[in-house]
Amino acid sequence: MTEPAVISTDQLICDLDHLISLPGSPGQADDLRAVAARIAAMMRSRGLHVEVRPTSGAPIVIGWRGGRQPYTVLLYHHYDTPSPGPWRAWRHDPFQLAERDGIVYGRGVADGKGPLAAHLNAIAALIDAEGELPCGVVVVAEGDYLTGSPYLGALIADRRALFKADACLASGGDRDAGGQPFCYSGAKGLVQVLLRVQQSQNPLPAGLAASIPNPLWRLIWALNQIKTDQEEVLIGGFYDAIEGPTTAENRILRTVFADETGRRNAWNVDQFLFGLTGAPLVRSEVTLPTCNINLLQTEPMGDPPLIPRSALARLDFQLVPRQFPQIVVEALQAHLAAKGLSDILVERLPGGYPPAQSRIDDSFVQLVSDVGRYIHGAPLTILPRGPFNLPLFYFAEAFGIPVASIGVARPSSAILGANENIPLPDLVRHGQHLIEVLYACAAAHASA
Repeated sequence: MTEPAVISTDQLICDLDHLISLPGSPGQADDLRAVAARIAAMMRSRGLHVEVRPTSGAPIVIGWRGGRQPYTVLLYHHYDTPSPGPWRAWRHDPFQLAERDGIVYGRGVADGKGPLAAHLNAIAALIDAEGELPCGVVVVAEGDYLTGSPYLGALIADRRALFKADACLASGGDRDAGGQPFCYSGAKGLVQVLLRVQQSQNPLPAGLAASIPNPLWRLIWALNQIKTDQEEVLIGGFYDAIEGPTTAENRILRTVFADETGRRNAWNVDQFLFGLTGAPLVRSEVTLPTCNINLLQTEPMGDPPLIPRSALARLDFQLVPRQFPQIVVEALQAHLAAKGLSDILVERLPGGYPPAQSRIDDSFVQLVSDVGRYIHGAPLTILPRGPFNLPLFYFAEAFGIPVASIGVARPSSAILGANENIPLPDLVRHGQHLIEVLYACAAAHASA
């Protein structure tokens, strides 16, 4: 085991405390700029060259440093976090790091800020131990991940040399039934749309429902034409281009089990869709695209009974290889028009991206998995992707490089809810895993 560099737990907790104390949810421009400034300062204190690039949204922070070997790993991170919601649901102030029984709590500690702090501490540990890095790193931290990364692609195109790397590693994903993180050789893509119906300039009395169309009913009928109660997406051509898993992927998918017990306990669900369990559950999450509704509202809302003047729904689609955001949007528009629902306005929201996919036998993906034996006692199980989206397409497309992601949070981490948490050893191991990846990349390049 190569481990001259060891993360300082005390320093990691200190960094988490600083990052968690800063709110930074979508739409909070000043707060997000403050988080970006703090991250830039942390990167500089770790010996990285830093550039903070403003965007029309949140700044994108890029830190970089060369190493002994001319090989570079790009680390993708995000620092925006969901709103904490009602503070009364939290046991602690969501923006004050808390620790109990080896578990740390705070908004962003398990998804976003926590993994970023772990990786920055890994880089610091390497430099402290050896005075240099075994190979180069580029750390990218954006603040618009939760809104679909609308500015990342353009910045990469504009500053291509700054992002250039030989491989890309992200933090995100799930864990297996034994609690060990999965290694993914890709991530799903994303596209988000609004469906809107406008019927009148003003709300009207409810008694006119016998003669005046209600925009909310129109919207509900439209949604019923998009997806069935058997979870089948009805948009013409939605599934046509999708290819099934390869032979090698099928071999893995027949044997992999997610942490179902942890999910049921943490999420308070009795069963998964259609009673799925075991390998079929993992297979569905890996291979199937999604069509999810996450918002339904009218204008105005509330009392008294009335016919609203407009209604809208927000949908998000997670895409698998050979599906593309704009094609899905155009197919949705054509589908609704063919159903006689051309009054439903379809608006693509900013951002979104195609999926990213590397071969599960790619040498970098295999390396990321294999060094898991030093940290977790065994190589990490490789899946082609999982139930999450990441904008890794931009790096894979721009530089033709392999991508991989390592799971961090647990089912009980509540990354979107109150009391977000993660065992501190999980973050330490996540950082130590990066140390081993950088050592292994340098060794592989030196012997090539």
